[in-house]
Amino acid sequence: MMNNYNPIAALAIFFIIVGLIYVFFRPVKGWFWLLQKNFKSNEKVIIEDVLKQLYHFENSDNKVDMKTLVQVLDFNNSRIVEAIKKMTINDLIYFESDILKLTEKGRDYALRIVRVHRLWERYLADKTGFNKNEWHDRAELMEHKLSHDDAEALSAQLGNPKFDPHGDPIPTRTGKIAQVNGVELPRLPVGAVGKITHIEDEPDIIYKQILAENIHMGSLLKVIENNSTRIVFRSEGEEFKLAPIVAANLTVAVIEKEVVIEDNIARLSSLEEHETAKIIGISRESRGESRRRLLDLGFVKGASVSIDLVNPLGQPNAYLIKGTSIALRNDQAAKILIKKD
Repeated sequence: MMNNYNPIAALAIFFIIVGLIYVFFRPVKGWFWLLQKNFKSNEKVIIEDVLKQLYHFENSDNKVDMKTLVQVLDFNNSRIVEAIKKMTINDLIYFESDILKLTEKGRDYALRIVRVHRLWERYLADKTGFNKNEWHDRAELMEHKLSHDDAEALSAQLGNPKFDPHGDPIPTRTGKIAQVNGVELPRLPVGAVGKITHIEDEPDIIYKQILAENIHMGSLLKVIENNSTRIVFRSEGEEFKLAPIVAANLTVAVIEKEVVIEDNIARLSSLEEHETAKIIGISRESRGESRRRLLDLGFVKGASVSIDLVNPLGQPNAYLIKGTSIALRNDQAAKILIKKD
């Protein structure tokens, strides 16, 4: 029997099984959760999802009809239609020709859902170790579960934040919304300098491209090239090239006064062997426990740092900081800003 054993085939079968399990059970978008959502979701969940979608459409100056709404929601069509009927009766929405619109009452309700979603994203960013590509989906699961009192308690626990980790404003208890400063990156001329104040997390496919580029909230940037095919900018010692449709998901606040983006300011992940540098700060991308851990390990402003050991497999590398060798993954080191000597 052992002579017939093929380790490559066994490994392939293992990865296929793991892939199927992931597709079936991954949070929110896995087949299991979609089926469960269609069969077990109650009317309240459908109504709240409809309200939230209409709010986002109105904020982006897009009009939505029934066909569009059905396409963006993961519910049975007949259940959406029934929910729309009840929402119309309860004065949450109304039709203007074939366009769906929120009433004042419906907009207030939608803002409460948006508030819970963004508060929960902030909680995940500040208080947990979940990767940022999971924040949105996990907040989608929680936004229907937290009561008004729960949301107020969560907000107080977080220090009543005004913005979520992507830079989206968190509506206050009374529905007031802070202003996001800045314009879409493609609107900036060559040579403009600014700070990233918002990263739009929808649509998902574009947001994932931004995550893959490792672009950080709060980073300074300088536009190098801007045309109809690509936007090129420098930030934290690296050059980024984005298609305009992707760059439009970045909001940048222009810095009017002259700011010099020094070439020797970079991310710790770019440090080479035999180079030394001084720590100048930790990116806003590093939050909560992760940020405190880096500070406790000695990655504080003014500290000298160098590479102590290079991992032949690529990462983690060991960095010498205050006489101690600390291993960091590239994504951790990318959140530490340095000035090379």
